[in-house]
Parts: sequence; structure tokens; C-alpha cells
Amino acid sequence: MQRIYPEFKPSTTDNELLESYRAPTHERSFVRFNFVSTIDGAATHSGLSGALGSSADHRVFALLRRLADVILVGAGTIRAEGYEGELLDAPSKAWRLAHSMTEHPVLGIVSGRLDLDPGSELFTQNPGEILILTSAHADVQREKAFSEVAEVLRCPDPTGLVDPQWVQEVLAQRGHTMIHAEGGPQLLGAFHESGAIDSLCLTISPLVAGGTARRISSGSTQAPLRRMRLHSLLEEDGNLIAEYRRGTY
Repeated sequence: MQRIYPEFKPSTTDNELLESYRAPTHERSFVRFNFVSTIDGAATHSGLSGALGSSADHRVFALLRRLADVILVGAGTIRAEGYEGELLDAPSKAWRLAHSMTEHPVLGIVSGRLDLDPGSELFTQNPGEILILTSAHADVQREKAFSEVAEVLRCPDPTGLVDPQWVQEVLAQRGHTMIHAEGGPQLLGAFHESGAIDSLCLTISPLVAGGTARRISSGSTQAPLRRMRLHSLLEEDGNLIAEYRRGTY
């Protein structure tokens, strides 16, 4: 994998990539989203993002997870993609322990209605801590059903939304300053509208999907335009792997 920006390098090591992807400060939480897209803007093929990935994308994806205090995912993506069992490979777990981190990052699930199955393998086979971030309107009996498999946190927003700023704050209060978000499009859209995105990692796969697949983001048609700056750009086998950061980083 070659680095094109900020300076050209014909190859990059994992340690070099980890250093590039580190959050710049631990004084506040740092929210990073990670997506893959085709050349023509499709975020999925046949409803899933996995078909768009490559070995280069998977390598970076694993390194981003390695750095995370929390892997944050929307309930729809949880149901579509599956997050059962181990989320890290053995080298990543060993690296985390060697760097005074927990072996497993927290899995944070954003679910406004708690429409998940507490008896599913997602909860019975996940080796780490699970937090469910839900709305003030979520059913109380549904919350009780998760009491033995996850901790449920309610956003106090009276509108019934799970406010991204609240998510960021409540995770930071627990010492989780590196938030690695993996989607889906509605979660990215909500965080964008709230101005809560510090980093967006995007792999552009050299594929054309056609059809009616969704973009990486969805939400209000009145969402503002926000400029980000290019932090790094990698290339391998036609895949472009970019990270954009908020202008203050």
C-alpha cells in the first residue's frame, strides 16, 4: 500500500498507519466514521457493504478498530451486517494490551426503539462490554430485557432522538475518547447535521454498482455543507483510502 499524501511513500507499515490515524488529543472525544463506496457513490451492493471491500480496505479497517475505545454502530447496520463474536484479530488484541488498553473495545449500539433481540448471538457471543444508547421514548419493558447482556443509556432529549452530541459526551464521561463509528448512513447523517464528526475515513473502491444503492450518508435535505481537510491518502490496487478531518485537527 503506497501513501500519496501528505508525502509519497511506496509502502507503509502498520505502525506508520496507526500513527497517522491516532486522534490528536485525549482532552475530548474524537469521532471518526469509516465507510467504503464505489466509484459511482454506492455504499452497498445487494444491501451489504462487505462486497465492496478489498484486502487494503480490510487492513485499514482492522487498524482503525484497534485504536478504538468504542466501536459505534446503528441498530440497522447491526442487523444487516452482523456483529457477533470477536471484532478484533489476535494481533490487534495483543497490541491493545501492550498499549494499556482493554483487550476489546466497547461495542456501542445506537437504537432509538431498542428493536434488537437480547437473546441473539450479538449479545451472547460478544466478548466485550456492550452499551446501548437509546431514546427517552424507548419502551421500559424492552429496556429491562437487556439488563443481563448490556447496559442501556437513555438520551434525555424530549423529542425522542438520540442526540449525537449527547452520545459523544456520555462516552467521553466514561473515558472513551476514541469513537470509531461504522454506520450506517442514518447515523452518519445525524452526526453530520449535529456537527459531531471529527474524521471521515472513506475507501473508494474501483467498482461501479449502478442500481439504486444508498450513499454513505442519509438525512435531512436541509443539512449544511461542512468543509473538511484531507489528512491522508493511500492507494492499493486501484482502491483510494482517504481520511478527511475537521479543519481544527
